[in-house]
Amino acid sequence: MEHIIEMLHITKEFPGIIANDDITLQLSKGEIHALLGENGAGKSTLMSVLFGLYQPEKGVIKKNGEVVNIKDPNDANDLGIGMVHQHFKLVHNFSVLQNIILGVETTQHGLLKMDDARKRVMDLSQKYGLMVDPDAIIEDITVGMQQRVEILKMLYRDNEILIFDEPTAVLTPQEIEELMKIMRSLAHEGKSILFITHKLNEIKAVADRCTVLRKGKYIATVNVNEVTKEDLSEMMVGRKVNLNIEKKTTQVGETVLEVKDLSVNSTENNKKLVDNVSFNVKKGEIVCIAGIDGNGQSELVYALTGMGPISSGSIALNGADITHDSIRHRNIKGMAHIPEDRHKDGLVLDYSLGENLILKRYYTKEYQNKGFINFQNIEKYANKLIDKFDIRSGQGIKTPARSMSGGNQQKVIIAREVDLDPEILIAVQPTRGLDVGAIEYIHKQLVEERDRGKAILLISLELDEVMNLSDRILVVYEGKIVADLNPKEVTVQELGLYMAGSKTQLKSEVNTNE
Repeated sequence: MEHIIEMLHITKEFPGIIANDDITLQLSKGEIHALLGENGAGKSTLMSVLFGLYQPEKGVIKKNGEVVNIKDPNDANDLGIGMVHQHFKLVHNFSVLQNIILGVETTQHGLLKMDDARKRVMDLSQKYGLMVDPDAIIEDITVGMQQRVEILKMLYRDNEILIFDEPTAVLTPQEIEELMKIMRSLAHEGKSILFITHKLNEIKAVADRCTVLRKGKYIATVNVNEVTKEDLSEMMVGRKVNLNIEKKTTQVGETVLEVKDLSVNSTENNKKLVDNVSFNVKKGEIVCIAGIDGNGQSELVYALTGMGPISSGSIALNGADITHDSIRHRNIKGMAHIPEDRHKDGLVLDYSLGENLILKRYYTKEYQNKGFINFQNIEKYANKLIDKFDIRSGQGIKTPARSMSGGNQQKVIIAREVDLDPEILIAVQPTRGLDVGAIEYIHKQLVEERDRGKAILLISLELDEVMNLSDRILVVYEGKIVADLNPKEVTVQELGLYMAGSKTQLKSEVNTNE
């Protein structure tokens, strides 16, 4: 079997950490090859070496048996290697077409020739089933569409080796299915695909072979049809992982969060993004808001946490009205929030790990006196959380948050929020983009908080997570709550119908006061 790409004995080091420790990876022509590992296992680093973003300290890369030297992404493109990054690299105020041809424009006498480019983009999107509107502006289209633009960018450059870094982290279940189809048709056309993931279902669904990395080291390469998901997760984490969530029956206490007739109107056209929503969350229960992305979940969370406007309605926490309270007042009264976008709303990326852990406490007596910060106490506190929540980083509390892996960034936020000992914890997509080990850990934390009598409001797009974690499911569709379901009595298929808006409970059935 001939290899189109071989990465032989690659070693890549960063301050305080060997990210890739003597790793060998071989990609055959026309195969879909998964690269599996926990967060921080070195998957993205290895692919960044192949794409020319990093230079390895040791090792060689061969293409079709010849040694190649990839100094930067332009070299990679010249060799036919393209990459779709986890956080897309698109110019937001450019059109789809402009983004696709950026850097490889055809010009004549210094003028852009768009007509040929447009025709070629349309042909490519037809051929691979990647329907996009070439004139749409990037910031106006969904994340799934943006990803198609990234894929078309690679195809437009005639790339034959396609690297996907965590391609499904930001997609809905429907978009994931579409992407899998697209990947299969690309491989069928003779493209060779490397795809980084830690979702075992996806590997089983599309990959031919899988290479597993753990803590920067190579573990094995296996044929996907010869191993189980359990085998893969054990290779990846180094121990048996419980893929099922264990939780006992809970004693539901009094109401902690009471939301009444809450509406949020769009600033552009006065459409109701959150439409007259009422619900409550009680002590000792995990209430999950489920729905397809973009049905008002983000606006609802922004309204509840004080990060965004409320058009009408009220929010009460333990009986006290907090509808117009500041974010800090909500925190002091017992609300904690694990935000959906950890980079934008969860962390200050240029602060250190220690500074991020203290963001919600630095102003209290324990950590400051007359405006002077007590660094000793902060250091003690931060180290306590790092131990308790097993947060891994190269340089301890001094590590810049930006340089940490996604899973460890998420743990920082969870540590900070759970340690506030909140009355209500609002957790939005708490495991988005994390590996099975980290997911197991975070689910355990949420169940522990529930068992301590805390109220938890979970907002999730992962159906497995919704079904396994929640005590009650509220389905949101186009800004309305269309169903209040018991996870023990509803099937995933039925849940999917409510989420897609093709099924709704009659008003009389939704009893908000039970």
